[in-house]
Amino acid sequence: MEPHSRKRKSDSSQATESNKRAKGKRPWKMPRRDAAEARGIQPGDVGIWATCAMKKEGKSVAELKDLFQEYAAKLYGIGQSEVAADDGDSGDDAGDIEAEIKKEVDDIRRPSSEPPFTSVRLDTQCLLFFKTRHPIEPVSFVQKICQDAAIGVEQKRCRFVKRLTPITAIEKATEKGLDDVAQLALAPHFHGPDKQGKKFAIRTSIRNNKEFTRDYVIKKVASAVGPGHKVDLNGYDVLVLVEIYQNVIGMSVVGSDFEKLKRYNLAELHDADEDATGGAVKEE
Repeated sequence: MEPHSRKRKSDSSQATESNKRAKGKRPWKMPRRDAAEARGIQPGDVGIWATCAMKKEGKSVAELKDLFQEYAAKLYGIGQSEVAADDGDSGDDAGDIEAEIKKEVDDIRRPSSEPPFTSVRLDTQCLLFFKTRHPIEPVSFVQKICQDAAIGVEQKRCRFVKRLTPITAIEKATEKGLDDVAQLALAPHFHGPDKQGKKFAIRTSIRNNKEFTRDYVIKKVASAVGPGHKVDLNGYDVLVLVEIYQNVIGMSVVGSDFEKLKRYNLAELHDADEDATGGAVKEE
């Protein structure tokens, strides 16, 4: 009986020591990312999509912040201190655990007032999104940047940024969401007795979403435009842009200078201006 008794005592002792160690050392957990998730794209948001060179997402975010800051001051009188409230997301510059913790602390300490534009973390290469808030109006904001780039106005140069796409309404990527976003984006341009007889075209982009097809979206949007207007792919008065990404759908209406402005492609606009002015040395 004695050996069995000693064994039972030994097992009990080991269990006690094990419990002490368990109580003394908490299991490691991944830091919460509520702050990062809160910056995700949500129904009701407006903003600007941007494409960029491969593996240059972080640098492109920084470049666009500088450019947007310049034009926020120029067009709306928004000062740098207000813009600087957003430290954004470096995109491809993934941090370690300490960086994640510091980011959460910074998010908690950050002033409650939102900056005029905020970069959003995405899990897709070569794609960026900036939320915007009043008074920035995405379409006129992007159009002015591209118009200036086209005529050689000096501005913060974005070496890695390509196309900008303004979005004035965003909803969930569902049939109802498509109907709702179409009503929000199209009504100011097509609906009403003083807005009849417009020639229009539709341009779609679908990324990481298998629920919608291009043909279906075009038919739905054309129907939402309503009667009294005519499709004209080459000589349109206005162009409807539709952007579907994962579970959100966005839409906007831009002017007839979309093609002239290289479809809002900053890289092509700068290249064309350099060619026209005798070829300033292009940055690699």
